Amino acid sequence: MYFFDTYAFIEILNGNQNYTKYENTQMLTSRFNLMELYYIIILRFGKQKADEVYDHLLKYVMYVDDATIKDAMMFRLANKKKGLSYVDCIGYVIAKTNGLKFLTGDKQFEGMDNVEFVK
Repeated sequence: MYFFDTYAFIEILNGNQNYTKYENTQMLTSRFNLMELYYIIILRFGKQKADEVYDHLLKYVMYVDDATIKDAMMFRLANKKKGLSYVDCIGYVIAKTNGLKFLTGDKQFEGMDNVEFVK
């Protein structure tokens, strides 16, 4: 099972062949990742498509508790030089805490523990 970073969703929408094998895997994500994805889809395809994708992916959303947020901010602080976003840090901590691989192609995560890095 994988935690899908926003990057992974975008690559699937873009038809990146390197992500084909992940299209039918078990996945989880966060509402924050859906927020990022929703905005990107609005820009590229319009609100109707963004609503469809968002509503479809809601069933894969994991709850983010206060401990996760605090841990994510500690992770962000520890990796300050990498310039990681708040959303990425929350997703990474959710993945690691729940035994999921963090699926992304964000260069800041390349070579990190618990990351399935796919370009």
